[in-house]
Amino acid sequence: MIPLNDFDALFNALTGNPPFPWQRAMYHDWFAQGKIPASCNLPTGLGKTSVVAIWLIALANHPLKMPRRLVYVVNRRTVVDQTTDEVLKYRKNIVGTALDEVLRKLCAIPLTPQASRNPSEQDESPLALSTLRGQFADNREWSADPARPAVICGTVDMIGSRLLFSGYGIGFKSKPLHAGFLGQDALLIHDEAHLEPAFQKLIDSIRHEQDRSKEFTRFHVMELTATSRSGGDAFELTPVEKSIPADLPPMPSDEEELKKAHPINHVHWRLTSKKAIHFKEVADEKKELMKEIIGLALKHKDDEKNPSVLIFVQTVQAVDEVVKGLKTGKVAEEDIETLTGTMRGKERDALVEKPTFQRFLKGKEKGARTAYLVCTSAGEVGVDMSADHLVCDLSTYESMAQRFGRVNRYGKGDARIDIVIPKTFDTKDKPREAAREKTLGLLTCLRLREDGMYDASPASLGELLERTIREGCDSSTNPNDREKALREYVLAAFAPMPTILPASDILFDAWALTTIKGKLPGRPPVEPYLHGLPTEWQPPETHVAWREEVERLTNELLGIYAPAALLDEYPLLPRELLREPSYRAFKHFESMAKRFDGHKVPVWLLDDDGSVKILTLAELADKDSKDRINGKTVILPPSAGGLEAGMLSGASLTADDVADTDQRQRLWNDYPKDTKEFRRVMTLELPSAEDDDEPDSWNWFVRIKDTDGGSTSNKRVLWQAHVADVERETAKIVDALPLPKDLRQVVKIAATYHDHGKRRTLFQHNLGNANPDNWWAKSDSKQGGRFPEKYRHEFGSLLDIERELESLNLGEHQDLVLHLIAAHHGRARPHFPAEDVFDPDYSQVDAERIASEVPRRFARLQRKYGRWGLAYLESLLRAGDWAASAQPTVEDVTEEKQP
Repeated sequence: MIPLNDFDALFNALTGNPPFPWQRAMYHDWFAQGKIPASCNLPTGLGKTSVVAIWLIALANHPLKMPRRLVYVVNRRTVVDQTTDEVLKYRKNIVGTALDEVLRKLCAIPLTPQASRNPSEQDESPLALSTLRGQFADNREWSADPARPAVICGTVDMIGSRLLFSGYGIGFKSKPLHAGFLGQDALLIHDEAHLEPAFQKLIDSIRHEQDRSKEFTRFHVMELTATSRSGGDAFELTPVEKSIPADLPPMPSDEEELKKAHPINHVHWRLTSKKAIHFKEVADEKKELMKEIIGLALKHKDDEKNPSVLIFVQTVQAVDEVVKGLKTGKVAEEDIETLTGTMRGKERDALVEKPTFQRFLKGKEKGARTAYLVCTSAGEVGVDMSADHLVCDLSTYESMAQRFGRVNRYGKGDARIDIVIPKTFDTKDKPREAAREKTLGLLTCLRLREDGMYDASPASLGELLERTIREGCDSSTNPNDREKALREYVLAAFAPMPTILPASDILFDAWALTTIKGKLPGRPPVEPYLHGLPTEWQPPETHVAWREEVERLTNELLGIYAPAALLDEYPLLPRELLREPSYRAFKHFESMAKRFDGHKVPVWLLDDDGSVKILTLAELADKDSKDRINGKTVILPPSAGGLEAGMLSGASLTADDVADTDQRQRLWNDYPKDTKEFRRVMTLELPSAEDDDEPDSWNWFVRIKDTDGGSTSNKRVLWQAHVADVERETAKIVDALPLPKDLRQVVKIAATYHDHGKRRTLFQHNLGNANPDNWWAKSDSKQGGRFPEKYRHEFGSLLDIERELESLNLGEHQDLVLHLIAAHHGRARPHFPAEDVFDPDYSQVDAERIASEVPRRFARLQRKYGRWGLAYLESLLRAGDWAASAQPTVEDVTEEKQP
């Protein structure tokens, strides 16, 4: 077995490659010392994703120096596949190394030993994984056991909104948990940070605010980029990697010989990978651009090497035009794939399985014909692909650098890069055009190859600033002034910075008030803080999904089954959503409304605060109100159509509901085949579709291990047994974490008292228990599903524990114990709504007195432990409750006739 302290061997075992010098330096000089660089500036193609493997090895060797969770954030315009694939490989390769045993010991909740389980059962790996989308979408691996090492991969929208207590697509009950576990004991890596400066500014603000508030665990931030906007000090390649020898041996063509080559040679081959820029000038870009791009792309069609050709254009309309032109040029449809940011998650996930797309991935096989992949900026980041050649228009510098990194990534060929450029630029009052002109100026400062073409290799791009200084792009006599001026010149070639809104302590306080639903003065939507204010080149966007319940719930049924509550229980997943610039989405909705009697087609308009407005398609397509979809989510009935090839299309008559997954199911008059794995969260009694007298029962189920426990189980659970289970599981969790002893004890005490309020005849009656002397904690899933608690049992627990506070002698921790009890289902942040201030066993005076103290206590504790710190502590008890609910101690419950 590989010993734990042998970094090189462990890294090789995890990744399949020996470490580069920079990877070794990051481990020994930084992570092993408990230090994390704020910025990591590395050329593309040199394994930046391996930072995850470096963190994992450091965590195993130094668990008190490294955070338990690594949060990997990518730009929103991407397919989140590369990082997930890498982590899946690490999970598999952990077996047989010392890492497996050590990481298992860090877990609080024991895992099935690797050797005694089915290899396909990924969830038993000591390394948890959640992509917040796709197969691993929010599977609770990362949050069920706070002590378990975990990697969470997500986009800026997904992770950013959750950090701000405003998670898109999650109910109010889960918002503090996501914020607490993402914002504490976590390392957030922001990949390609130069593409999202507003988000980088936000997470830096969160980190500084946590430091100012002295939160008790750390939130670490590291930007990862090949094209830094900020300059200044950053972790970079080692000197030996930067020094490319003049006598660098040629790359072996034999794969076995290539694997044996020294790692430093691999670095140098990738840095010097051959990429030649050819410029094609057009007099009128608007009229000639597409024709030239198509023509240049078709020149590769009959190449006997059958290359893979990547094409980048700015818009979805341009993608469609290129595809049409390729087909007109006799390119077979099966040899063309497209990738845009407007694709629905389900179709985007499936794209990587298509043979033509796979031609662009690492380890690709040559095909029988030339393959084309036509992309918008969605292909610039997040996909580890390498084309043989590139054809594109001219974008801003950071975008062009990303594109160059997607061609001849590993130095095995000689790539041709054709860039169509305008003869002149209209820069008057057009900052993006000015940036494109500066970009062209920079690209013409690149070193020249022997054949006279501009060299777009990573090494050439990396020395661009030095070269522009040396070749006199600025004539300042003072070297320091000269370099500063040239850095400003380079930054002027980047896309114009959006207007970045500063996040303040007041805003953080407002966002943390998760039980106050709807609009709140002083609590703005979080989206502008993630991306900056919309601009001409980055207009507002609208998300779109399709759900069957939109057309099944109408009229009086909407009063019985509130859409906002349904979306809390069964939130929208990224696989269901596509996004489209709002102005273009509106045009599609107009087309759809014309095809139908738009006044009869229902639509749900979901706001970022979780509220839902019921509209008709005709109202949605009303020109006078078209701005109301900006930044919102439109949920359509599948019968309205509007989906074609995973993209919004007003002309399409088809669409489908893809809300059900392996983790959740909605079944008509039926139960899952394996009822032990699922629990029912609700049942909707709806008029029969066949006009029968008997209503149809629409049963909604969620896999037990992926839920928060709730009031139902697959079997009935006695109250005493459940409390004992929660005490046991909570103790396991807090004792496995490096928490102060007094805080561990506080959470354990809260676990003992958290469900005392369930000992009410009213609550038991709602569970279906007719025997009040034999308290239940949960009913079985066939008893009626989750019921609306008009009486909140956690509020009742506060009243019960008040009688015992003096004997408990909690001292300064009394506030925290009471808050953890009150908040263990996501409430009490900061209050209980008026309708929840009620207990059948106490007077209303007592109930209101207890309720009035809840927000004051919340404010005191948030000042003491910090916003994310308090949410983290709350979530430890919730994790213990979940663990107990997932594997309950089930005892015989006396069967009696139910009321």
